[in-house]
Amino acid sequence: MKTTVRFWERLMVCTALTLLVAGVLGPAGTQEAADKIDRTVLPIQAPKRPVYKELDVRNVKTPPHFEVNAPRGAPNVVIILIDDLGFGATSTFGGPIRTPTLDGLAQNGLRYNNFHTTALCSPTRAALKSGRNHHTVNMGFITEFATGFPGNTGQIPNATAPLAEMLRLNGYSTAAFGKWHETAAWEASISGPFDRWPTHQGFDKFYGFIGGETNQWAPYLYDGVTQVELPDDPKYHFMTDMTDKTVAWIKYQKALTPGKPFFVYFAPGATHAPHHVPKEWIARWKGKFDLGWDKLREETLSRQIKMGVVPAGTKLAPKPQAIKDWDKLSTDEKRLFTHQAEVFAAYLDYTDHEIGRMLKAIEVAGELDNTIVFYIAGDNGASAEGGENGMFNEYTYFNGVQEKVPDLVKLIDTWGSPETYPHMAAGWAVALDTPFAWTKQVASDFGGTRNGMVVHWPKGIKAKNETRTQFSHVIDVAPTVLEAAGLPEPKVVNGTQQIPMEGVSMVYTFDDAKAPDRHTTQYFEISGNRAIYHDGWLARTIHRAAWESQVRHPLQQDIWEMYNVLTDFSLAHDISAKNPKKLAEMQQLFLKEAGKYHVLPIDDRLFERALAEKVGRPDLMAGRTSLTLAEDMTGMMENVFINVKNKSKTITAEVEIPSGGAHGTIIAQGGRFGGWSLYMKDGRPAYDYNFLGLSHATITSTQSLLPGKAAIRFDFAYDGGGLGKGGTGTIFVNGQKVAEGRIERTQPMIFSADETADVGIDLGTPVVESVGAEHKSRFTGSIPKLTIEVRDISPRVEDSVNQAQKEVTRATE
Repeated sequence: MKTTVRFWERLMVCTALTLLVAGVLGPAGTQEAADKIDRTVLPIQAPKRPVYKELDVRNVKTPPHFEVNAPRGAPNVVIILIDDLGFGATSTFGGPIRTPTLDGLAQNGLRYNNFHTTALCSPTRAALKSGRNHHTVNMGFITEFATGFPGNTGQIPNATAPLAEMLRLNGYSTAAFGKWHETAAWEASISGPFDRWPTHQGFDKFYGFIGGETNQWAPYLYDGVTQVELPDDPKYHFMTDMTDKTVAWIKYQKALTPGKPFFVYFAPGATHAPHHVPKEWIARWKGKFDLGWDKLREETLSRQIKMGVVPAGTKLAPKPQAIKDWDKLSTDEKRLFTHQAEVFAAYLDYTDHEIGRMLKAIEVAGELDNTIVFYIAGDNGASAEGGENGMFNEYTYFNGVQEKVPDLVKLIDTWGSPETYPHMAAGWAVALDTPFAWTKQVASDFGGTRNGMVVHWPKGIKAKNETRTQFSHVIDVAPTVLEAAGLPEPKVVNGTQQIPMEGVSMVYTFDDAKAPDRHTTQYFEISGNRAIYHDGWLARTIHRAAWESQVRHPLQQDIWEMYNVLTDFSLAHDISAKNPKKLAEMQQLFLKEAGKYHVLPIDDRLFERALAEKVGRPDLMAGRTSLTLAEDMTGMMENVFINVKNKSKTITAEVEIPSGGAHGTIIAQGGRFGGWSLYMKDGRPAYDYNFLGLSHATITSTQSLLPGKAAIRFDFAYDGGGLGKGGTGTIFVNGQKVAEGRIERTQPMIFSADETADVGIDLGTPVVESVGAEHKSRFTGSIPKLTIEVRDISPRVEDSVNQAQKEVTRATE
């Protein structure tokens, strides 16, 4: 036995030596040979396989091992993208919220105070990772509101390969953690296709959530394309979890392949709603926002000027008329709004801390000096989607229900906890976008598109603690990474000819603060809010604010403004009336750029875009009136599940009851903040409709089910007459009626952006608290078959849209 072990040990050593001699760095066995590879066509093709005539392998020299490696000295790459964070929020850019990790990077790197995003989540992310404008990659709006028009389909084309794929095919390890929001809504199911999931967009590893937001206390997560089971930990928070997973991945890379560079895309759900953060972090911010949003704007601008973040003489852009003066608010309003800001600040503070923990792992590995870090403080401006009062449950807005201050004040002590799904008042969004006037979604104002960015790369950037003022845009990041890594932009990727990148590398700014701008023209457009930048001029129109449910003017009648941004940093002085000829020139330039990049025709529809049939978006359930499922079919997002809203439905479940009786969820959709569930408790079938977490309608049988097979049927007869109406619910067991009751209100538009429909369990948060969620809610019997049937008695699509607009208008008035 010992002789055999020694033989295999010697054989393994000899094999390892042979591989080293043959070379694992490239087709000729040297790094120099790897550096000479043509990298403009990816993947790089292996050399032609040799053909042998020799019978005995001992008489033939082993051919060199082929492996693609990154260029010599290529840096690691880390892109950090915070969500919904305004230019004037972080301490690094003069804001009131301390961000020591970002501060530290800036002190040893570069601040960019003229960097821009698209003003919205999905568009910015797709543009960032491709180096192309958001309409070029078909991401004119969020994926859930995609249409049938080029530029807005929500499907990233193969001709715009992402940066991650370019790096992966050039010898990098790649991983993405956190928020994705770039997968077409109808492709976000277990049926795929998976072409636009992270692991088919260049990332070897993905750990995070696919949609636009998630409950930080109970997220619906994927590891690759596999659903993640959450730990039974009352202190669980996704921000810490994703950081732990990132740190572990980095350690593995440096342990197993220390010579291989890595790319980490780190995109927290923070600071997008819901604003979820541990209590101990909230306590640190007690009283820090008592001054109110008007005074905060003034103090922030003063700090920004003193720090050199904005030019001396910069004025505050006029505050939107919809934002009330702080000194005119009631005592309850001030108390409520102040605490909302404290929770938001704590959320960013906590997030920045976790980012620091991730970067510390790189430092401990001895890799920080040769890691180029892009810390982008926002994928758009701060979000004003919380409306006038903020929200205890963000989904109230989407369902046309207004949350009022007297009710919200009662909930202050739980704000940010697992019992909430909160957002803050729009006044704070404007303040945290200082010195600008507008917010997220407003692509025609720098409050929506100007985001602070820090670049840190000790080995590659000599300058420290300096500010760069050159105009730059999120599409410039990918070309910058390629140049820093010594890689050419590929012409062909995976057999597809590529659309050239539309961004400009920022490397020229690294050690030359006075270098002339190279990115001189840039269009902006989101849902009709549009602008054009060119050589220091900006022409724009405000088409609709984030809190407005209707546009201000038809597209052809929009009122345009113009600014000289070289002398008016904050867009405070409209000079269009004095320069009509220049304005007309800029408007024509916008149309030229819009045509070039598939912006036209402009789509400013809002609620219509939520309806796939109205806008030509594929829908997995189109034309279907029934869906047959079975036990353990879980994780079905709302966009891939049959629509049961505003119509009658019948649920028929074939169940098998064990000898001890059954308990748990038969089927549920949604969760704590809105949804419905058919379940069993104490052996009796029941149905619960949870209206936005505000009220529950529960219908329960008085009879327990005996062991054995049974057919449980729930029938909901919708009243009709519009959206969100009530109806009568009836439970049948083996054809016999066992319970009946009224459900007075239903949710007309959405249950959840991250909660799912599940058979045999209720994932995420519970629809019914007494039944619970995750493993606690698992059905103790079996469900061989379950069918959902809908009977559509809802009004015409046009009528539905009109009513939805009216409901949301009422909710925001």
